[in-house]
Amino acid sequence: MSNIITRRALVGGGAAGAGLLLSGCDRLIQNESVSKLIHAEDRFHYSLQRALTNPGTLAPEYRPDQMSPVFRANGTLNPGGEQYNGWVADNFASFRLVIDGLVNRPQSLSMAQIKSMPARTQITKHDCVEGWTAIGQWHGPTVGSLLKLADVKTNAKYIVFHCADHYRGAVNPYYESFDMFDAFHPQTIFAWAMNGKPVTVAHGAPLRLRAERHLGYKQAKYVIRMEAVESFAHIQGGHGGYWEDNVDYDWFGGL
Repeated sequence: MSNIITRRALVGGGAAGAGLLLSGCDRLIQNESVSKLIHAEDRFHYSLQRALTNPGTLAPEYRPDQMSPVFRANGTLNPGGEQYNGWVADNFASFRLVIDGLVNRPQSLSMAQIKSMPARTQITKHDCVEGWTAIGQWHGPTVGSLLKLADVKTNAKYIVFHCADHYRGAVNPYYESFDMFDAFHPQTIFAWAMNGKPVTVAHGAPLRLRAERHLGYKQAKYVIRMEAVESFAHIQGGHGGYWEDNVDYDWFGGL
């Protein structure tokens, strides 16, 4: 697990003691004063990371012999539903990745198009906030190369990743977001292959977002749309992601 100060760690340690980490922090963060403190910590962490990190700095990469024998599938394991089941049935031939929002050239890309693009292969470590890690190999085009096809407008500040799954039956689908810095980072890719094989349904087929300098909940599965926006305040809970909206996780989620 990352050694950064996450929202839960701040609440559990600095605000109310370690016992609240699992049992009471979600109630505590309802308190307006504590919520303001947490969000201030988020902004500090985000600003500090940007000030200290070179845009080209890469997360550690590993050798094939260091890969984990089992890479745990977490979160939603199958979105289900008529549309997703149809994609699975035709091996995602009818799937389209939509890129829209603040772009000059909206895109609707097939998996054949995506697989034909130059791709990056990286063996990296997945760090989950639950405390487990795994090392796996991911292969696919960079998110930045796809965004360049769409020609993102200069007033866009964030990329929102909309997904096909409704985690635990939630009304709204899963989503995540990054600023342009991380969206265009060379290790931010749309993986269509994992460990030398197509990404499985349980691991997020057909496209699994990998942003290797971030915690696991930022690695969205089942991505079906990228939306360029100036602000994500109007999207669902307004905090930039499913866990950020519902459990007050850190939006940045950096390692």
